Amino acid sequence: MTETLTHADIRDLLRGFGAAIELDQYRVDAMPAAKFHPAYKDTIWRGWRRDHISYITKLLSTVDAIPSEMLGELTRLAVTYEPELIRYIALELFAEVACDGPQDKLGTAELFFGWLIKQVGAQSKGLPRHQGARSSISQWLPVTDPLRIAQDPECGYGKPDGLNS
Repeated sequence: MTETLTHADIRDLLRGFGAAIELDQYRVDAMPAAKFHPAYKDTIWRGWRRDHISYITKLLSTVDAIPSEMLGELTRLAVTYEPELIRYIALELFAEVACDGPQDKLGTAELFFGWLIKQVGAQSKGLPRHQGARSSISQWLPVTDPLRIAQDPECGYGKPDGLNS
């Protein structure tokens, strides 16, 4: 069995995701205007990133309240479910909340990760993986195009040059 994830691991996951979102904005700010689709609305996507960062900040303030049992469940998820599945579900949850979703229902790290555990478990049974929990959670949230904005047809700029993860 792998070591159980800690509050610090969850904090690192959320901080890394927030930093990836901020870096994504810097990359977009550096792109020439010709790279964007004519329908691209900078204020909408800038706000989308800002709303996610605000929510992540809120979650970070409550990470220490995650019960040890839940850290054990997150460890189990990390070693039995493909990171791509968890990434998909986590991004959907973040998007739901950032889009004026149920912040009262998912306003703490415990509630967010509890919902993540429930949603992942509802998707499949999971199989033992040959990867440690810390290594697995490092793949839960994307580093490049973290909010999948570049994939939106109204953006048109695609992933930054030279990056494909």
